Amino acid sequence: MSIVTVQLGQCGNQIGFEVFDTLFSDSHCSQGLCSKRENEIYQASCKERFFTEEENGVLVARAVLVDMEPKVINQTLSKAAQSGLWKYGQHSCFCQKQGSGNNWAYGYSVHGPKHEESIMNLIQKEVEKCDSLSGFFIIMSMAGGTGSGLGAFVTQNLQDQYSNSLRMNQIIWPYGTGEVIVQNYNSILTLSHLYRSSDALLVHENDAVHKICAKLMNIRQISFDDMNQVLAHQLGSVFQPTYSAEGSFHYRRNPLGIDWQIQPRLSGLPALSKMPLDKGFHFNTSIANLVILRGKDVQSADLGGFKDRALYTSWLEPANAFNVWKTQRAFSKYEKSAALVSNSQFLVKPLDTIVGKAWNMFASKAYIHQYTKFGIEEEDFLDSFTLLEQVIASYCNL
Repeated sequence: MSIVTVQLGQCGNQIGFEVFDTLFSDSHCSQGLCSKRENEIYQASCKERFFTEEENGVLVARAVLVDMEPKVINQTLSKAAQSGLWKYGQHSCFCQKQGSGNNWAYGYSVHGPKHEESIMNLIQKEVEKCDSLSGFFIIMSMAGGTGSGLGAFVTQNLQDQYSNSLRMNQIIWPYGTGEVIVQNYNSILTLSHLYRSSDALLVHENDAVHKICAKLMNIRQISFDDMNQVLAHQLGSVFQPTYSAEGSFHYRRNPLGIDWQIQPRLSGLPALSKMPLDKGFHFNTSIANLVILRGKDVQSADLGGFKDRALYTSWLEPANAFNVWKTQRAFSKYEKSAALVSNSQFLVKPLDTIVGKAWNMFASKAYIHQYTKFGIEEEDFLDSFTLLEQVIASYCNL
């Protein structure tokens, strides 16, 4: 089962490179505590999932690269080729220089429709190389301009053309202090569109990753390369195969094993209003948790705390909401590692903050003209506010 990765914009292409480089490096690391045969199966599973192999033995990433200008894509292609061990495909890139600036509406309403055929043809060519397609992994910024708008458009097209394949979007939550003046508008538009067209959103907060670099890794001058490497290791530790009880490495059609079909229920919820958050809850109530353990001591790890009923919503049994995957095959250079993927209330507060800031700007009509001139009307904003308020309400009521 193979995954086709779609890298969108500067953010998506830079992170995408680090992800593929991490996956390749990990698959060629020491086998750790697992046997030679198990390690060979692990390597073959990774290769089938994320790469194709040329006759000369060089691995080619199953990826499509999309950006508005050539600089970042050229840098990404060059860095991958320098390794001599893996690379991107020669015809896997789409780049069209545009003078629109950082504009979500341009990406979604103009650039996307204009170049839809070219981009979707590239994706189709990658799909045709797969013996069995599991789904798509789309890497993009949430608050960026044209790239995030185009990302929402491409994900919508993937839903239309590959409705039976999983669509998983990895999105970067912007710094709370702000990167782009209209980032809150961009964020609500991206999230509301992806909620309708994606099967799962994997969210990484820039502020949280920055803290990891500063406090856990003691990096004094933190660069985006540093942060992207942290993201890549987190994603790689989740996506690499695990060893099943039956004695073989395995993936599921859903790469994470979580029942992503359990979504916040939208019926019977309040209409649009700025709802105050319930300040009473002190921990995250979850819909689903997956723990992935790799390397030394995985069999002796105590995970009883994850089976506590208090962690989960009342309408789900812990047995249905919690999964654990274990393998003695260590990840990358780590002797042992643990990864948690959680669908919980964790993002309620940051989501409420972004919606609130966007609403305050919208109420004063700030910068709305930048969107209406490219076809995103005030009604589109109101639809986004309504949907995200319902999502917030659903998670608060878990």
